[in-house]
Amino acid sequence: MKSIRFRLIVAALAVMLGSALANSQTTDTTTATTPPAHGPGFGMGHEFQFFAKYLDLTDDQKAQMKAVLQKEKPTMTPLMQQMHQLESQLKQYEEGTYDAAKVQTLVSQQSQSLVQMKVNEARIHNELFQLLTPDQQTKMKEFEANREARMQQRMQSESTPAPQE
Repeated sequence: MKSIRFRLIVAALAVMLGSALANSQTTDTTTATTPPAHGPGFGMGHEFQFFAKYLDLTDDQKAQMKAVLQKEKPTMTPLMQQMHQLESQLKQYEEGTYDAAKVQTLVSQQSQSLVQMKVNEARIHNELFQLLTPDQQTKMKEFEANREARMQQRMQSESTPAPQE
């Protein structure tokens, strides 16, 4: 059960990380009019803002998390770009002439990139999780457990065959 909870926490933090990295890749032309870190426009994505409010993160925690994400951006950005490039290359074989050997090579490269990306994400999520207080960690675990329960319920309801008339 702990393994599932940890995976859920990692998944939630992955969403936060992905959102933060996506937002941090946009060019920011404003320098003097940067909004405060506690309000809309924090620049860390909607998911981060949700969890910041839900977990009642302090300004110091937000700053520390932003620093972790900024520190990891140079590591994650090339991996994300490589994944996107490989996906684009695979698309040409889906829509054009299929070449099994080339597709196999691309998927193999993609899997290696995915492994590296997931390893980095797990490390980053651990760093972010360690910045939470014990109460916040508990609240995060409960959130993820509830989310997992909802997902399981949906999966079960979708797999249940509809009654025949």
